Amino acid sequence: MPKYLDPFLILLLMTVAMASFFPCHGSGVLFFNNLAVIAIALMFFLQGARLSRQAVIEGIFHWRLHLLIFACTFVIFPILGLGLHYLFPKMLLPDLWMGILFLCCLPSTVQSSIAFTSIAKGNVPAAICSATASNILGIFITPFLVGSIFSNHHQAIFSRDNLNIVYQLLLPFIMGQILQPWIREWALKNSRLLSCSDRGSILIVVYTAFSQAVNIGLWYKLSLYQFMKLILIDVVLLDSILIISFLLSKLFKFCWQDQISIVFCGSKKSLASGVPIANVLLPPSMVGMIILPLMIFHQIQLFVIAIIAQYCNKISDKKKVYKT
Repeated sequence: MPKYLDPFLILLLMTVAMASFFPCHGSGVLFFNNLAVIAIALMFFLQGARLSRQAVIEGIFHWRLHLLIFACTFVIFPILGLGLHYLFPKMLLPDLWMGILFLCCLPSTVQSSIAFTSIAKGNVPAAICSATASNILGIFITPFLVGSIFSNHHQAIFSRDNLNIVYQLLLPFIMGQILQPWIREWALKNSRLLSCSDRGSILIVVYTAFSQAVNIGLWYKLSLYQFMKLILIDVVLLDSILIISFLLSKLFKFCWQDQISIVFCGSKKSLASGVPIANVLLPPSMVGMIILPLMIFHQIQLFVIAIIAQYCNKISDKKKVYKT
């Protein structure tokens, strides 16, 4: 299977199909909602146990690089989303635009940012530090950005107490960090099993969200024409941030390896963080439609970044900047 074709995306599509044809009803909705809450808490607990604090400490001295990556992730991305919404407000359904804006507020990915930086022969330690810190900061920054942007658009979306953010995301993560000295080695040794647990948690949330969206007529609202326009917006968004992050990295005179890290970390958005955060922040009936732009963006970014990484690999060899 090609590297840009994420097997997990296939499972996501199968889960969406299952929710479309066999959505949960009645008591099943309550069961899956409670299961999703437990799964999300478990996932953030395990993230807290695995994410290395040392990587953040070691890389913090390269503050100019990290600051630019965080600016791309949490400042420029939301500005781009708001700009597209301002220019083309009628191009997508309101819920899809909210999904685009939600996507723009998310932290960067961890695994794929590091993996593609490595393939391109960029600054891998910096990528590890930035991607890790982005996910930690995202627990605090993403809810703030989502609340600010959505409230400015007069959308009353917070149907639940904001303390759910603490209970379901922050508290489990902190507990994982506290217990890290005792369980991190076990977590790293069983990384494949825990990766399956993380992905299973996301699949549960996606099934629950899309079931409720289907029950209120998701596929009657979303035409093929709307779907194609959504793909176009995602492509424009990704292309824009790739170009801007690259130009900024050159403007601030970063070396080639650092430029790779900035572009790859600053342009990615985390599906693994986005789905559970959406489930905590948003009403159940809206989650399915709002995470749809993120799911599409996730596959597009893998495809595009995989191609760019191979191209950068060849340039790195020519520049002879890669140090073994």
